[in-house]
Parts: sequence; C-alpha cells; structure tokens
Amino acid sequence: MKTRHTELRNERQWKSATGLSQAKFEYLSNLFKQEYKNLFGRSKEENLAESPKPSQIETEEDLLFLLLFSLKTGMTEDVLGLIFGIERSTFSKNRAIALRVLSSALLKINVMPMREFASIEEFEKHLEAHPEIIIDGTEHRVQRPENQEAQKECYSGKKNVIPLKR
Repeated sequence: MKTRHTELRNERQWKSATGLSQAKFEYLSNLFKQEYKNLFGRSKEENLAESPKPSQIETEEDLLFLLLFSLKTGMTEDVLGLIFGIERSTFSKNRAIALRVLSSALLKINVMPMREFASIEEFEKHLEAHPEIIIDGTEHRVQRPENQEAQKECYSGKKNVIPLKR
C-alpha cells in the first residue's frame, strides 16, 4: 500500500487524514479488528495467509485507514486507488467491506447515527432518548415548473437557482 497510517507523524496529520487523533484511531481500530473477526470469522491476516494473490491492504488498520481517509478527503475512487496503489475496483470493494465493518462496530457501541426512520412514531421515540439532532440537508437544482402553484413549492428565495427542498 503506497499510503499508510504508519506514515503519519503528528496529530495534525492524523486529523487531516482521518478526522481522528491517533489515540481515537487506535481505539476505533481495536473495535474494528474485533468486528472484522466477528463478521468474517477470522482476521485480515488469516485471510491473506490463504489468499493466492498478494494484497496491498495487509491489516485491519490499513483497511480502516483507507475508509477514513476516503470519507475525510472526498476524492474519487480513481484518485484514491492511485494514492493507495490499488485499482479503482479493488479500492471500491475494500471500501465497501470497511464501511460494513465500521457501521457494525459503531452500532455495537451505540454511536452509529440514525439515517432513516420507518415511521413518525419511531422518530419521536428516538428523540426522547436523543434531544439533539443534526440534519444534513441538501438542496438540488430543478427545472422551474410552469404551473404557478407548483412554482411556490420549489421557490427558495435564492436568485437564479431553483432548488428542490428536501
């Protein structure tokens, strides 16, 4: 793997590359290792020992770093593959595995954010336990409707941009 977490030298680099301090990365890495073994029945090293092909991602720490770096930087998979020295498709597969493991680990320690609610009742029940929420809303541009009533639904008050309110 071209870029590795072992190359990070100070807290500033840790936070800029992963969004976490080194201590928090190590804590999360231990949870990640345990969850990887729970989900796949063996460690990354054991998987590599039986694999006929060599891998650039040798440890769970490498896999977690790959995921956190990609989430923090927002680069395309082609560029991230270049940075990590792997093909885009391989990067994509490994990122999906890492996301599955991380999500499962965060659910187990009860810190995974809620992304969807099945009903209003479920949302209200969640609010009882968590009085503060963060909503990450995004406006999307849409073609302005010709119907006057439909235009009111889409109007945001911004000049020359007609976003879809979500």
